[in-house]
Formats: sequence, structure tokens, C-alpha cells
Amino acid sequence: MSEKDGSQLFDERPWGSFTVLDEGAGYRVKRIEVLPGKRLSYQRHARRAEHWMVVAGTAQVTLDGERIVMRCGETVDIPVGAAHRIENTATHRLVFIEIMRGDYLGEDDIVRLEDDFGRE
Repeated sequence: MSEKDGSQLFDERPWGSFTVLDEGAGYRVKRIEVLPGKRLSYQRHARRAEHWMVVAGTAQVTLDGERIVMRCGETVDIPVGAAHRIENTATHRLVFIEIMRGDYLGEDDIVRLEDDFGRE
């Protein structure tokens, strides 16, 4: 993984964890686990789009204020600049695959609009 943007293969977060499965010029693929009752920050990105596929569990997705329930096998596209969040309202783990596409994929391309863990 690239040292320039600080990416790593595995990271634990307050909401669960992620594992980077693949990375190349202009893309990164992650396996993301969300613990029961947890959610990622409501955020947007200036330089990347994302594509999510639920592979285990059920997700509550918020995309530009619209709430969507996603079940195993379903996908959603997150355009550049769109406000988005994924949440696990169930009692078992949510697992989804995230494909990021863009000219910059660093974790510092996150503008958090709301966060349950006090991150900026």
C-alpha cells in the first residue's frame, strides 16, 4: 500500500474494521465490517466515488439525505461529493465491499458532516 496517503492493509475503527483487498492506479478495494448498532460517519469526498456491495447482513444507507435499506447482494453507487453513511442496525455483523475510484484515495479526503465518535 502507498505510504504517501497513509493507507494500510488492516485497520480497526470504533465502528468495526476494514481490510484492503487490492489497490492500483485510481482504485482501491476494501472489505469493511460494521459492528452491530454502529455506523460510519456521515461524510463526503471531493476526489473519489465509491461503489458498495453488501455481502453479509443488512445495511441502512443514507445517500444525500435519502435512507435506503440494502440486503446481501445489493449495491449502491456513491458519486463524488455525495453525502453518505452506512449503518448496521441489526444484531449481527454487516460486511460490505467498497470500491473507491478517483485520482486521490487518501483517508484525508473525508469531510465528516456527522460523527458518533467525535472525529473531525
